[in-house]
Amino acid sequence: MLYEGVLRKMRTEIGSPVQYFLVFENDFINMNQGLDRELQIDFIKFQCLNCGEDRPIYRQGFCKSCFFETPRAGDWIMKPELSKAHLDEEDRDLEYEKRMQLQPHIVYLANSSSIKVGVTRKSQVPTRWIDQGAHEAIEIVEVPNRYLAGITEVALKDHVSDKTSWRKMLQNDIEDVDLVEWRNKLKSSIPDEAIDYFLNDREETHMEFPVLKYPEKVNSLNLDKTPSYKGVLKGIKGQYLIFEDNTVFNVRGSEGYYVGIDFS
Repeated sequence: MLYEGVLRKMRTEIGSPVQYFLVFENDFINMNQGLDRELQIDFIKFQCLNCGEDRPIYRQGFCKSCFFETPRAGDWIMKPELSKAHLDEEDRDLEYEKRMQLQPHIVYLANSSSIKVGVTRKSQVPTRWIDQGAHEAIEIVEVPNRYLAGITEVALKDHVSDKTSWRKMLQNDIEDVDLVEWRNKLKSSIPDEAIDYFLNDREETHMEFPVLKYPEKVNSLNLDKTPSYKGVLKGIKGQYLIFEDNTVFNVRGSEGYYVGIDFS
């Protein structure tokens, strides 16, 4: 079956296992149903997620000019501590920034390759954890805006990483840790502004991914270098497709690429 559309990160539903969906303008593809089938990916053109033009993608699915203009790529997205909407200060579009920043945010611990700290909007739990390929996660604080989440994350980064080893995650080179114990250990490092929002009653959430076979080594598919690829789909974890020949494809990292997808 042949599908065409611009890549965006796969939608997910938590379950046993997690369900993955690739959403195009005219198609809704259950990717779990493609496991153990041959899948061909063909790069056709670029389609910037902001302007829609066929321009090379710079970062995060945007062409270069849009990346530096759209509020959806402001510095505060990657660095929540730079959020200023709570001060009524604009970065690129104050209305958009208020809508995104002035809502409940979660600071969490997740374990995908090792323990890490992160920030997400409350509405994105557990989606954010699934996107990172975490097999377990727990909330630490729930704060009313992105700035408070950001300064909490910065404080906790002195004690735990904020990075994921995507290679270890994809090879399932992981070990379980007691996230409740870690949360309680980190409580004393939470800034005064956020300590009243500490969550001491949350339990770990566990994620199970649809993977039939993990890769022994990892070869990353880059559509710029390899515009056409065919392989047997063996798993999905995080935002990666895992193939039988150890090739992995980062769907989220290829946002803005207009492709053909063919299952056989």
